[in-house]
Amino acid sequence: MKYICQVCGYVYDEASEACPFDQLPDSWQCPWCKAPKTQFKPEQDEAPADAAADLAGADIGADDADSLKQLSPGQLAALCTNLARGCEKQYKAEESKLFAELAAYFTAAVPPAEDASVEALAEQLQDEISLYPATRAAADAAGDRGAARALVWGEKVSRMLSSLVTRYLEEGEAMLEGTEIWICTACGFVYIGETPPELCPVCKVPSWKFEKIEGRR
Repeated sequence: MKYICQVCGYVYDEASEACPFDQLPDSWQCPWCKAPKTQFKPEQDEAPADAAADLAGADIGADDADSLKQLSPGQLAALCTNLARGCEKQYKAEESKLFAELAAYFTAAVPPAEDASVEALAEQLQDEISLYPATRAAADAAGDRGAARALVWGEKVSRMLSSLVTRYLEEGEAMLEGTEIWICTACGFVYIGETPPELCPVCKVPSWKFEKIEGRR
């Protein structure tokens, strides 16, 4: 049996390992991205077909006022940030700068969160993860390779953030003692360690694309 890390794609093949996967300790982590054991799924696991089919058949982007949704300042900030990064990767410096300025504007307009607890964040991440399979299926059905790739990256990053938040709820500040926090500037992957990984486990950019999170207390 093979088990696949839902964050970075690492494959744990029982045929070549000394220990069956279910006998690994709960503290075992992915060798590549340090995701916990709970982020591994058997190779044959697939996304729920019914939900994927429903969303794939939806009339997404129709020219109909009823189908439009007003985005919050936070959502607009995230959208503009992603567009800025996309333009940067395509060497469109001017466009990237303009989207970054828009992202800063919308970020400043984000109201304080009503519930900013770590528990609420953990719940929101789980809700977000549950939406990815069907949304990705819709992008695949539409032949939108760019959206599909972004969704793959997004799901991996969300899963990693969820595992980190869960770990923080269990360990508290002790989780961050004697280590550093790094973020991939290309895809948003968060890594905890003394130094960043040689390659991002999600998007495969080199370590120099990671930035250290400063200002920790």
